[in-house]
Amino acid sequence: MTGTLISLISIFIGIIAANVFGYFNKKYTFNFTGNTLIGVFGSIFLIKSFGRLGFDPWSIMNDGDFDGVRLSINMLVSALGGVLGLVFTRLIYNKMNK
Repeated sequence: MTGTLISLISIFIGIIAANVFGYFNKKYTFNFTGNTLIGVFGSIFLIKSFGRLGFDPWSIMNDGDFDGVRLSINMLVSALGGVLGLVFTRLIYNKMNK
């Protein structure tokens, strides 16, 4: 795997997490398109900020060696970023529409 492929998989997991969370919690949903966009940006934001601790895709590869623990943490943080992005966006949306 390359670092670019790991990044794309992380973004895809953020999209899936946001859409699944929106599907099961109807009060947080922005429909499929909105959830997809929020999942992309939420996962990228959290991965970029959490990647500074050594969990970015290029640290996972580590000169050709594969680190599965870092990959699993990266994927978990990406899913969490998609879900948190959806929750925070709904909170902001509700505050602005009062």
